Amino acid sequence: MNISTLALRTVPGAFILNAGIGKLGLDAESAAGMQGMAATGVPAVKQLSPEQFGKALAWGEIALGSALLTPFVSNRVAGLALGGFAAGMLSMYFRNDGMTESDGVRPTQDGTPLAKDAWLAAIAIALVSSGKKASNKKK
Repeated sequence: MNISTLALRTVPGAFILNAGIGKLGLDAESAAGMQGMAATGVPAVKQLSPEQFGKALAWGEIALGSALLTPFVSNRVAGLALGGFAAGMLSMYFRNDGMTESDGVRPTQDGTPLAKDAWLAAIAIALVSSGKKASNKKK
């Protein structure tokens, strides 16, 4: 694994893993708040109880962070997983009027924490495309 790939995977991997571990003990009220926000971008999460959502979110983040940090998981697979996560985060950002200015793109003060997840999408694209280059060289 080269140094640029190492940077692309370890920084978001460690951050996401830590976030997931921090959510393992999430109380029902906090989980319900996160679920309400998540439902603006991914309406299907409304079907879960807050407890189920909290556990799924925590373990999903732990799995994603672990995949990014595990060297034998290919860049392509890790990038696709990160891309799915980033898409969900950006979906919340773009579907919630309070997150963007009137132009629908630039973040409001409240939207800045989610707007930064565009970087995760960019990292995902870089990982997926680097995985394609590696597989093309083998042929």
